[in-house]
Parts: sequence; C-alpha cells; structure tokens
Amino acid sequence: MTSGFGLIVRFNLRDAEAAEAFDSLVEETLQGVRAHEPGTLSYVVHTVADEPNSRLFYELYADRAAFDQHEQQAHTRHFLAEREKYVTDFEVTFVQSQGAAGVWK
Repeated sequence: MTSGFGLIVRFNLRDAEAAEAFDSLVEETLQGVRAHEPGTLSYVVHTVADEPNSRLFYELYADRAAFDQHEQQAHTRHFLAEREKYVTDFEVTFVQSQGAAGVWK
C-alpha cells in the first residue's frame, strides 16, 4: 500500500465570472503538474454539485517531499499568487493514506 501524503482543498469563488477565470488558471496549473511532477500521484479538480462557484481539489503525492517539490514549482507559485483574484475563501485538509483499493493498492 502507498504511504502517500495528500490534501483536499475546497475553494469558494466570488461569482460565475471568477469561476471561469479560476478554471483557466487551474488548467494552466494542471499542464505544469503533468509535465514536471513525477511525485504527484493524483491532482484532481472537481466541481461541486449544486454549487457552481465551488471547486474541490484532491491531491495525492508520493510523500511529503513530493508535495514540497510541488509547492516550489513555478506553475504552483503562479497559481497561489493569482488565485486570490477569484477566491472568497478556501479550506485545506491534509490527509495521510491509511488504506486503499484500486490503483492505490
């Protein structure tokens, strides 16, 4: 079983226009994650049913060091700096794998 390090982040966005711009920023960030982060096991962005101005991120890293590398990437630093334009608030929950099925066996 993997001993991955992860987090779940909920972003609440200002309005529909902010949500559209935030989604574009997220797509840029995803491209950077795909190209430069082998230690990022999963970086999934979800919309929230019946809450069009909310987004939920699920991020799983091989270990804490992989997360720390993610935080230092130029695309991540850009996302962190720019997101403030669109976000009213956010909540981060750090998680540690305890058990898994499927691809995380």
